[in-house]
Amino acid sequence: MTADVPTSIPGSTALLQHRIGDRLLGEPAAERRNPARPDDVVAAAPDGDADTVDQAVEAAGRAQPGWAALPAPARGAVLLRAGDLMSARRDRITADLVREEGKTWAEAYGEVGRAIEILRFYGGEGWRGRGELVPAGTARTMAYTRREPLGVVGVITPWNFPIAIPAWKTAPALISGNAVVLKPAGLTPLSAWHLAQALSDAGLPPGVLNLVYGPGGSVGGAIARHRGLAAVSFTGSNDVGRLIERQVQERGARILLEMGGKNPLVVLDDADPEVAASIAAQSGFGVTGQACTATSRVICTPGIHDRLVAALAAQAARYRPGDGLDRSVLMGPVVSASQMRSDLEWLRIAAEEGAQAVVAGGQSGAAGQFLDPTVLVGVKPSHRVAQEEVFGPVVSVLAADNPDQAVDIANDIPFGLSAGIVTNDLRQAHRFIERIQAGIVKVNRPTSGVDPNVPFGGVKESSTNTYREQGAGATDFYTWTKSVYLGFDEG
Repeated sequence: MTADVPTSIPGSTALLQHRIGDRLLGEPAAERRNPARPDDVVAAAPDGDADTVDQAVEAAGRAQPGWAALPAPARGAVLLRAGDLMSARRDRITADLVREEGKTWAEAYGEVGRAIEILRFYGGEGWRGRGELVPAGTARTMAYTRREPLGVVGVITPWNFPIAIPAWKTAPALISGNAVVLKPAGLTPLSAWHLAQALSDAGLPPGVLNLVYGPGGSVGGAIARHRGLAAVSFTGSNDVGRLIERQVQERGARILLEMGGKNPLVVLDDADPEVAASIAAQSGFGVTGQACTATSRVICTPGIHDRLVAALAAQAARYRPGDGLDRSVLMGPVVSASQMRSDLEWLRIAAEEGAQAVVAGGQSGAAGQFLDPTVLVGVKPSHRVAQEEVFGPVVSVLAADNPDQAVDIANDIPFGLSAGIVTNDLRQAHRFIERIQAGIVKVNRPTSGVDPNVPFGGVKESSTNTYREQGAGATDFYTWTKSVYLGFDEG
């Protein structure tokens, strides 16, 4: 399949279609507008349905055996070429990502770079293979394992990292020999198109990656229920994730969920308050707080509390929202009007619970969907704003009497995705690492930001906690183990 890469010129509209097998199908219908410039229609994509998903699964089923039959290094070569193509198109893809999701230029450029790294990492995995030679209990017998592809898998991705997350789900699936049906978020159709186009241009056979647009309820639900899909990988909200989990498990398929976070950053008395505030701001206000790994709770001990709050307030003043195409802007708009309403409602709830805003955020008077950052103090561990995911540029500061209590507060939530500590005390750092209930632990680093070669995932309500994404082990979810006994008797 070949197609022109849509233009990234502000004011232009990319007219997208489903990519199913060797065909482009559907009439563009649902518009996506730039959250920083409401008059800028970035893309229009078709609304698929269960029949569209059926067609995509059938196309994937036809293409998968041939793709799996290719040697893994040949599959890896396609991913490597796709990474090179995306690298050549990086500025164009970045501009589209800024326009449709609202990230700053630096954030979008970094995300596209991460997608490139992911393609290259899993392209290299084609030369590694994953199996094990094990001792056999019978003479003249070789025992070993093979990793076999599941077949056709479904991938449902969110809007907040619209090219990195599709890349880190599809790349390990593809290198393992599977075919994929990908449903991107309705708010960000164009970024997923760029990923699919790069893979197609790199030589991925038609039907190995199928792109289906449409509402989560119809298209996402059809993917979850489709008996032709051996597994479904989903990133998104907890409510939707648990619904999809039930639908997938009812038909006995494999499921991987990555969902919410309420990530703590513990700051101890020995930390530099300016350094700690910068770390908290990067994760709390970066990407407009719209990341599952964002720092939403800063838990500090008494000796640093006031200095940290003052430093964090100064950092918040730097993150005034603006149009990400202006490369001096540090924080972009909120992704949608509905997300803006949710963020404002959380500010109301926090005030009602008794929190005080040291830096009072609120909707900007500018034309776009801009929300100023907020720093809250007087937040109690039991407050809803300290327990539930906000998904906006809101950082709550909580007080702890000592380091042990700080960890207790950090753990006293339903989630366990990412957590951090800022300290120069190596003993306290190791104690935190041992006690914290989180899949990702950062010491003197922001809670957001991960590498493609390191496993990613959470515990408790943040994840199914059965498989991990990213890293070499991400292929475990997309494969099954075959044990082989090879006898070689004499004579």
